[in-house]
Amino acid sequence: MTGWPPQVAILMATFNGAEFLPQQLDSIAAQTHENWRLWVSDDGSADATLDILRRYQQAWSPDKLGLLAGPRRGRHSANFLSLAAQPDISADYYAWSDQDDVWLPPKMARALERLAPLKAELPALYCSRTIWIDQEDRDIGLSPLMNNHPPSFANALVQCLAGGHTMVFNQAARSLIIACPDRSVASHDWWTYQLVTGSGGRVFYDPEPMVKYRQHKDNISGKNRGLAARSSRFKRLLAGAFKEYIGLSLEALKGQASNLTPENRAKLKILADLRAQSNPIKRLRLFQEGGFHRQHRAEQMALVLAAFLGRI
Repeated sequence: MTGWPPQVAILMATFNGAEFLPQQLDSIAAQTHENWRLWVSDDGSADATLDILRRYQQAWSPDKLGLLAGPRRGRHSANFLSLAAQPDISADYYAWSDQDDVWLPPKMARALERLAPLKAELPALYCSRTIWIDQEDRDIGLSPLMNNHPPSFANALVQCLAGGHTMVFNQAARSLIIACPDRSVASHDWWTYQLVTGSGGRVFYDPEPMVKYRQHKDNISGKNRGLAARSSRFKRLLAGAFKEYIGLSLEALKGQASNLTPENRAKLKILADLRAQSNPIKRLRLFQEGGFHRQHRAEQMALVLAAFLGRI
């Protein structure tokens, strides 16, 4: 560690985020944990995003806000992951940050309360529930609770426990992210959850929301609660999008096999065998053997159906 209080590197990916960016920056400045530095990777914004960032940089000082050019690969996950791999960034802990949310003041302090007591060599991740807000900052609900089952690799292979905008992780977890030679994954947050659980690390899911997650037309991913959201996920599952995401994860995790526990390497193989199996009954047997599960009963039933139909 660099000392106490520990330093947090906040990793923000931006792209044409001028409309809501100042509110997110102000919420970061209002954190009760004050030993942080914000690193922003901009992926080629054509609006006032960079002007806003430079104005805050001048107000805060360059020691508080560093600006970098993003990889411009057309995927927000690539921007986040390239930022995490920047050699000039060094801290005790790291936090993913979206450009359009609002952090509650104790977010980082609450995460560090969970993470700091752990041994530094153990990969560890904190994440939480969120409050949904609309474009006018009005509260419009809460994200679903995702604590029906403990965090695990069997869950991480088929579901992301929480949004990246809630995640704080330690240097050991960041080292796993950097070690991946192929960053073509479905999302940076799902990938983080998979790496930490796969390596036998610790994941803390906080049922108390620590982020206000903004819902608007330009969201990469929106609300995941309610009949419409479940229907949309079910349609994507049957259309093959979910199978594609699982395939990306499997390919990337093969490159991380040495960092997985023996038990989790076995689960990875079971999932690969399931996908290669043509017999639906044998697919269900492999599904049961692997213990793959999502957090809620209705989605678990959909996952079983997907396994039977060869859609995972």
